[in-house]
Amino acid sequence: MELKDIISGLKIGNMRALAKAITLVENNPELGMNLLKQLDFSAKAPILGVTGAPGSGKSTLVNALATEYVNKGKKVAILAVDPSSPFNMGSILGDRLRMSRLFLNDSVFIRSISSRGSLGGISSTMVEISDLVAAYWWDLVIVETVGVGQSEVEVASLADTTIVVAVPEGGDDIQAMKSGLMEIADIFVVNKADRPGATSMTSFLQDMAHSRFTDRKIEVIETIANEFKGIEELVNCIDSQVRGKKKSQKMELAAKRAFEIISKHRMRDTSSLTLKTELMKVENKTDFNLYVWLEKYLND
Repeated sequence: MELKDIISGLKIGNMRALAKAITLVENNPELGMNLLKQLDFSAKAPILGVTGAPGSGKSTLVNALATEYVNKGKKVAILAVDPSSPFNMGSILGDRLRMSRLFLNDSVFIRSISSRGSLGGISSTMVEISDLVAAYWWDLVIVETVGVGQSEVEVASLADTTIVVAVPEGGDDIQAMKSGLMEIADIFVVNKADRPGATSMTSFLQDMAHSRFTDRKIEVIETIANEFKGIEELVNCIDSQVRGKKKSQKMELAAKRAFEIISKHRMRDTSSLTLKTELMKVENKTDFNLYVWLEKYLND
């Protein structure tokens, strides 16, 4: 499938074209950038990041969230980052198998993305892939990180809203993570809340959020994802967060994304603050395309 055919397919909702486009962005940076520069991002879907320690039930939570959104008549794309095989760099967990109830639903797109050795919990091309997927058809794009602990802060550079998932018995994990991963949370979820210690964990996170994040309100929600308990409340909280994002917050996120892309393509000292200032000048353009805007930095 040629580039023009991929673009034409994306415009009419062709799933094969979307899959081909993701593969292109993953495997061919030059052609992938050319594709991204031709896309229309004016109706881009919000991106939700779901991260947390291994064993916290992220995949089960994502499955429950997607099901709830589909029941509300929404279309959801799930990008699940898997650990890489050391032999071929492909993903080895296969989240599509763990989300079998959603796999054949026409309102859901699920793609496992190999982390390819990235230590940040997401694939090195996930910023571009999530932008690509968010540009067409979907009401929400969910990015689930690989689950490697404190280093997963990179998800904050691409997600409009970030959920950090904890479990009742995860006190030691929280203490280890709070200087890094915990700082990026927009919403804390205490999953598996039927286990002993859930109330204590929720209280701890509420106290920490209140004392450490005076500039914004961070919700703490208890869920039992495998029983769909607390999921409706979480969906309402996510939607409220997305609606409440200020322009300055959106531009800060765009600056982070730009910084990630520039740093990857051109290893040079580029200030994120400068990028945010420059982006503020074009924030009201309805036809704004981050990848066209980036050309002046990538080609210098």
